[in-house]
Amino acid sequence: MTNIDVMAPKMPAGEAAADKLAEEIDALGQRLQQVRQSIGRVIFGQQATIDQTLITLLAGGHALLVGVPGLAKTRLVGTLGTVIGLDDKRVQCTPDLMPADIVGSEVLEESDTGRRSFRFIQGPVFCQLLMADEINRASPRTQSALLQAMQEHRVSVAGQYHQLPAPFHVLATQNPLEQEGTYPLPEAQLDRFLMQIDVPYPEIDAERQMLIVTTGPQEDKPVGVMTADDLLAAQRLVRRIPVGDSVVDAILTLVRAGRAETTAIDEVRRHVAWGPGPRASQALMLASRARAVLDGRFTPSVDDVLALARPVLRHRMSLNFTARADGVTLDEVIDRLGAPLA
Repeated sequence: MTNIDVMAPKMPAGEAAADKLAEEIDALGQRLQQVRQSIGRVIFGQQATIDQTLITLLAGGHALLVGVPGLAKTRLVGTLGTVIGLDDKRVQCTPDLMPADIVGSEVLEESDTGRRSFRFIQGPVFCQLLMADEINRASPRTQSALLQAMQEHRVSVAGQYHQLPAPFHVLATQNPLEQEGTYPLPEAQLDRFLMQIDVPYPEIDAERQMLIVTTGPQEDKPVGVMTADDLLAAQRLVRRIPVGDSVVDAILTLVRAGRAETTAIDEVRRHVAWGPGPRASQALMLASRARAVLDGRFTPSVDDVLALARPVLRHRMSLNFTARADGVTLDEVIDRLGAPLA
């Protein structure tokens, strides 16, 4: 009797690839829930701030955290370094901080034989997660030292390029209060940040829990959940997530509506001095993908675009004098841009 091998029908290559991608997204979503829980042991409330910061890291970008002192902005960055397994460093920006204090400098050394040579000493920018505290207190010259690092992930000193570690992220903080000794960030610098995350005061329940836990005999410590290699793999996965035409159209409609030259909205022509550039569209695309993964979904929706419009656009637009005189805020203008998509 002849044995006949019965072969199971093969799954088409496209379906197999889609199933594998769905499994990877699901596994990453579960890991990110553990990251959220570990951060929540130290940072109370502020869930929107935590989520937007995680979205920034998943998208491979940098974030500007804006809030009054005492809202755990610095603590959040240190906690992220522990939970995600990144080498983190902190720079306190002051008016007398020099570029070499961030990127490093060359020093002249003399060997035992009397031979002299220059040796490059790395600055704190050579890390995976850089905390630039109160970045608007640094002079424009020092702020510009971060520009190349944030865009190219490398720095040049004495004509030589020095590559930064991967991944590399800058989480900068800024106080919204008008104070002496501050220098507003130029538009080119602001555009390098994927998001501007406004950090609000905590809700009363979260502040009550924080008050009890942080003044007790022992505080919880964050637990490591991921590694730097895990984050790099997650960033690659985010870029592979499919995006529907409706989401792409929503991003283009939203961003182009914020430009006085291309908008059909009369309020924008009247109140906006300059609008978001193409980098805003790229940021919205990546951030929408990352938000879908964080929520355990396999593809972003228009709701993701609308939810991220404020943090992605608010530092890439400027209001004119007429808007300020009329009492119009930037968030109101951004909400008006997204109204037709809601």
